[in-house]
Amino acid sequence: MPTPAVRLGSAGRAATPAAAATRRPGEGSVHSWDLSTGVDGPGTRFVTFLSGCPLTCLYCHNPDTWKMRAGQRAPPGGSRGSTSADDVIAEAAKYRRFISASGGGATVSGGEPLLQPVFAGELLHRMKHELGLHTALDTSGFLGARATDALLRDVDLVLLDIKSWDRDTYRKVTGRPLRPTLDFAQRLADLGKEVHLRFVLVPGLTDAPGNIEGVAAFAGSLGNVARVDVLPFHTLGEGKWQALGKDFTLHDTPSPTAEQVDAAKAVFAARGLTAV
Repeated sequence: MPTPAVRLGSAGRAATPAAAATRRPGEGSVHSWDLSTGVDGPGTRFVTFLSGCPLTCLYCHNPDTWKMRAGQRAPPGGSRGSTSADDVIAEAAKYRRFISASGGGATVSGGEPLLQPVFAGELLHRMKHELGLHTALDTSGFLGARATDALLRDVDLVLLDIKSWDRDTYRKVTGRPLRPTLDFAQRLADLGKEVHLRFVLVPGLTDAPGNIEGVAAFAGSLGNVARVDVLPFHTLGEGKWQALGKDFTLHDTPSPTAEQVDAAKAVFAARGLTAV
């Protein structure tokens, strides 16, 4: 996910259980919003980054989205630490003509947007039906069971991360099991929902040939994966880890070479997938 150029401030305190309980329909915890091109779906996108994530990925470049942090704006009379869907939709509407002309749309991202499925669903529904925008959901899939069929009907594209095929490596990278993501991927395939799969290539961690082949074989079997983004690992988020007092354990891990990235793409291509 890109570093936002147009943001809500990320300052605020972690949401408490009481705050979550009093949050009204139409409100959610929003980290920031941004206009981006090329990394969050086709065309220019209005991207809403929701706060909170159940994963703790070792290479995450936005660890500041992990907690349910307060947005800067709240609706009159709204819950503390929340942002209204009306505010988000009003901001996106400012760019609707420009976004539509670029063949773009709106993406709900995070953090993990399915940590707030009701709010994410409202944003997707209104982006699609009120603003007429192509919609994308950017998710790890770990909380895919929280995505209702109604939510998914309002999604044109799912950006799905499969971070490793080897189960032990997946848990090492994310702190969570792989199975829920695979189940969600199969559900999306059964629904015929278009997927762009993302795989981060980390030397010494996810780059084992068998690991890449496992992801490629699974993706190729689904029938709905329109593209695979092989993303080279980088350390650009290390400063955020340091600012949060967290230990970035991949500090000495190099980025993969162009040859290593091309070799990984070739594995996906061999399974009939478009790898970029």
